[in-house]
Amino acid sequence: MKAIAVEPGADGPVVIDVERPTPGPGAALVRTLRVGVDGTDGEVIAGHHGGYPADSNHLILGHEAVGVVEEPGDTRFSIGDVVAPTVRRPPGASNEYFERGEPDMAPSGAYYERGIEGAHGYMSEYFTSPGEYLVSVPSSLADLGFLVEPLSITEKALELAYASRSSFDWTAESAVVLGNGSLGLLTLAYLREKHNYDRLYCLGRRDRPDPTIDIIEELGATYIDSRETPVAEIPAVHEPMDLVFEATGYAKHAFETVAALAPNGVGALLGVPEPWEFDVDGGRLHRELVLHNKALVGSVNSNVRHFEAAVAALNKFPAWLFEDLVTGVYDVSQFEAAFDDDDTTIKTAVQFSEYEER
Repeated sequence: MKAIAVEPGADGPVVIDVERPTPGPGAALVRTLRVGVDGTDGEVIAGHHGGYPADSNHLILGHEAVGVVEEPGDTRFSIGDVVAPTVRRPPGASNEYFERGEPDMAPSGAYYERGIEGAHGYMSEYFTSPGEYLVSVPSSLADLGFLVEPLSITEKALELAYASRSSFDWTAESAVVLGNGSLGLLTLAYLREKHNYDRLYCLGRRDRPDPTIDIIEELGATYIDSRETPVAEIPAVHEPMDLVFEATGYAKHAFETVAALAPNGVGALLGVPEPWEFDVDGGRLHRELVLHNKALVGSVNSNVRHFEAAVAALNKFPAWLFEDLVTGVYDVSQFEAAFDDDDTTIKTAVQFSEYEER
């Protein structure tokens, strides 16, 4: 079968032929429909993140997938069920995090990540997965199920943010999303549709006309150009924020978030920056956090529960959002286009097969 992989010394991803996998006990064989492309894939391709499986000289890419069960084996699924796979797997023997159903909380070394670190991903015609790591997706979302994984990241981060405010009566009315990439836009829609924020903002670095700014404003949010209004100045220009959702990977934003927060506010950090040394007024940050009851939480990955919440949320998003957000779906023969990034690209995917309801 065909798969899209990275190999040592290659300039970019390539199509390779590999054997179709055989599911073991407790696992299902899934025919891949679509696999999304995101910034993590770019980091893996560039060699800045992740690593090959121990017994392989290549890594099959892809961690945002949706497919159809072909051979359910002894799982709870049936032939024809649409499913989305989670990302983390035990590194050999299981451990306490997986046994608790909380692989997203495992530290480095206690997991593999399919398509990223130590395990092949889903960017192939078929893949296998234990049934416990597959999440049901309505057939109506078969073409969009590759968005479940990124939205599950949002769900998990917001769960942590809200948990940090659970000791008192906290009602959030204002929020800013830092980053107008696909994750930022999905998060903005999630805050609008599920959490009903009165006032929403999204920060980016793009000039008009721009498709992401169009989506931001169609969602009823205000676009903030970071070149004109840095994060720390948002309260003075707009208002202090009850919630800041950081999805840029720009290291300074983590510290500027504290200044952007209203008293009792919380910032959720998701970006993973490269090492970077710069001066920070640590005393001021410490005072702001303590004297104004502010909080910062870091979040990475997600588990089955977050995937299920993401499926429910996607099912309620307006159709126009998907039409504007997904700017390209490409056949395997044109897969390179899915990895191109220009001013018109928001979210792309590689399509391996079409969904046919049975």
